[in-house]
Amino acid sequence: MTARPPEGDWLGTPYLKFERQDPFGVVTLDRPQTRNAMTPAMYFGIRYAVSHVESDPDLAGLLITGTGDVFSPGGDLGGGDGSDHWMPWGSALSMDVTPFETLRQSVKPVVSAVNGLAQGGGMQIALCSDMAVVSDRATFRVPELFRGIADTYYSQLLARLIGPVRTRDLMFTGRVLTAAEALDWGLIARVVAHDDLLVEAKEVLAQVCRTAPGARSVVKSNLDNYLGLFDRIGMKASYSGPEAKLGFVAFKERRSPDWVHPELRTEGRL
Repeated sequence: MTARPPEGDWLGTPYLKFERQDPFGVVTLDRPQTRNAMTPAMYFGIRYAVSHVESDPDLAGLLITGTGDVFSPGGDLGGGDGSDHWMPWGSALSMDVTPFETLRQSVKPVVSAVNGLAQGGGMQIALCSDMAVVSDRATFRVPELFRGIADTYYSQLLARLIGPVRTRDLMFTGRVLTAAEALDWGLIARVVAHDDLLVEAKEVLAQVCRTAPGARSVVKSNLDNYLGLFDRIGMKASYSGPEAKLGFVAFKERRSPDWVHPELRTEGRL
């Protein structure tokens, strides 16, 4: 695939599909060859989609979903097929191309329809949306510590959402959380039958869009203040440090990182 000049609803990458479905903009993560692993351009495209919908009077809200059985595993640390990688990950993160703050600040409602696996940045997109409507087949995971990255955004956000005890459980073990467990923990609010996901997500988005925008923004601001700020400086030092480099190499080579005791290493990547 080759990029083309911006026009219409083009989001800057062939791996994001933008459709107008009645009063909603619908963005689909569409990179099945890498199970919707996100390039920097894809992250920025989500960020742009929020602003694109906000500036369009014909659109009331934004829905984000994925193709196949995956929402998104987060950033494409493995390199994928090499296309659409217009900058290295370290540079991309330093420039803050990620959409998380934009999602939290969105004026128009944003709902994520989580159709399957959501981890890393993919899970964060769901959590930073106004609402996440989740398939009963979906799973959640925070594997950043296996990659040598001190993700302080997650430690800040999750501690507010589910408490420090469950945050340690999720982050220190890298465990997979089912949709039912995520609902029980209070990480998400709605789980629906997989085949009903898009219909249910659009109905939730419609409900949110019916609320008064000014009053809703005040409530959003109040909630955003509660969630608070994360340690940006510490996180930047981590993802540009030696452990992140070791974690990246281990991920590429599909093995345990060198910091893991030889007797605790497993087959394949963690």
